Amino acid sequence: MKLQNKKVIQIVSDDFEDLELWYPVMRLREEGATVHIVAEKPDEEYIGKYGVPVVSDLTFQDIDPNEYDAILVPGGWSPDKLRRYEDVLNMVREMDNQEKPIGQICHAGWVLISADILKGRKVTSTPGIKDDMINAGATWVHEPVVVDGHIISSRRPPDLPDYMREFIKVLAEK
Repeated sequence: MKLQNKKVIQIVSDDFEDLELWYPVMRLREEGATVHIVAEKPDEEYIGKYGVPVVSDLTFQDIDPNEYDAILVPGGWSPDKLRRYEDVLNMVREMDNQEKPIGQICHAGWVLISADILKGRKVTSTPGIKDDMINAGATWVHEPVVVDGHIISSRRPPDLPDYMREFIKVLAEK
């Protein structure tokens, strides 16, 4: 197992893209990583866009980014909610400062935009937020997955295998 002893934060709020949350969580756990579901409230059920639930393990305030190796941001409409929490933005900024892997897919780029960490970075996302990414200072490309140092970005659910292959590779090297 490539990721034994690695700890990953999976942040969540309602209306996440079901596959963009669950596929990464399952792949990381399959590789031996511990993945904590982190949300506004502990032991709370959050519902994905297509009705698949997830129950949070911890709250945003419970997390010390120094104790984790990576963070994942799901897509869907969840990122628009997540970026309103200063604790979430601080987590992302701290992970960026420490150059720990940050995974973002689809609309998840909104969180990185609000954390103000995209200037000069090459990324991808759903084409629907292409202009937002560019206006945040990123170079946007239309590719299944983009790795720019410790930031791993992807477009949408069909790209999940490419996204997780690269995310796992970056995390295993840290």
